[in-house]
Amino acid sequence: IMTEVGGVAKDVLEQYIQRIERLEHEKSEVAANIRDVFADAKSNGFDPKIMRQIVKERKMDKNELDEQETLLAMYKRALGMLPDLDAA
Repeated sequence: IMTEVGGVAKDVLEQYIQRIERLEHEKSEVAANIRDVFADAKSNGFDPKIMRQIVKERKMDKNELDEQETLLAMYKRALGMLPDLDAA
């Protein structure tokens, strides 16, 4: 029997809330595991910041990544952080 409170199916709502709570708990555990992996990598001489960037880039669509790298190079050239292509 489904109990309704103010037109809301209490049992169904409670099941959704419990699922969300379980998933939030699992998400916290996964985040802790990821932090542990980065800490382990750092203790072995790897730079976690660079590793995070690589993970981010590997998730990206190739065209999106290419566009981002092109813009980054263009901005760096404009700021004098890279040699001007015309001077080469």
